[in-house]
Amino acid sequence: MQPHTHSQDNTRNLLLNTLYNRKETGRKSFAVLLDPDKIEQESFKDLLIRSVENRVDFFFVGGSLITNFILREVIETIRTYTNIPTILFPGNSLHIEPSADAILLLSLISGRNPEFLIGQHVIAAPLLKKSGLEILPTGYMLVDSGVQTTVSYISNTTPLPYDKPGVAACTAMAGEMLGLKLIYMDAGSGARRPVSPEMIAAVRSCVDTPIVVGGGINSVERAQAALQAGADVIVVGNGIEKNPELLPEIAAVVQEVNRQLA
Repeated sequence: MQPHTHSQDNTRNLLLNTLYNRKETGRKSFAVLLDPDKIEQESFKDLLIRSVENRVDFFFVGGSLITNFILREVIETIRTYTNIPTILFPGNSLHIEPSADAILLLSLISGRNPEFLIGQHVIAAPLLKKSGLEILPTGYMLVDSGVQTTVSYISNTTPLPYDKPGVAACTAMAGEMLGLKLIYMDAGSGARRPVSPEMIAAVRSCVDTPIVVGGGINSVERAQAALQAGADVIVVGNGIEKNPELLPEIAAVVQEVNRQLA
């Protein structure tokens, strides 16, 4: 299976432009995070159909640790049932699949492990250059969530302190000054608490990039708080795995916020 018209799309930065245009107009987006290791084929089709019905904006596909070689199959299934853009959310340079639309090229700027700041990127660069994937340079900021997450363990980095919004703001500013196009604040999969509204607001006041927020968003209230604090995209994965009804509930919150801004 060949990448579909990516080489042309890549020059136009379609998804990056979409995210920036939405940020400029105040339009919020909802991304569903799909971990290939947790997908059950019987319920996957239903999830995809419900995502279309509830106007999900993006699928993020990936995880810190992937143990099955099914990335391509997951993306093919997504394409069969939806036209929703599929963005890779890689844990390392092995998690590259050219049939996706784009990849979050994550630089873990909250940590000091050179492997995840630049090392894995050097290994992946020639493959990404040939892949035709749209590259989304992303400053990835892991935030303490009250429990050690897989990403903090795998990356061997210390998360940003939960109650230090100033540190997060300075980290995001540095990432933007280095030329990163998105800031992704993540409490991690299975987080006990999400990124605080205070931290989101502090980062929002200091950078012009779109802000993506994920981890621990397992209720309507937490989704609303993140959006009102300045998140442009909210990402939900674990919460929907545990409670499928969360998908339409959060989709409704995003749509209501967008209606109020219209």
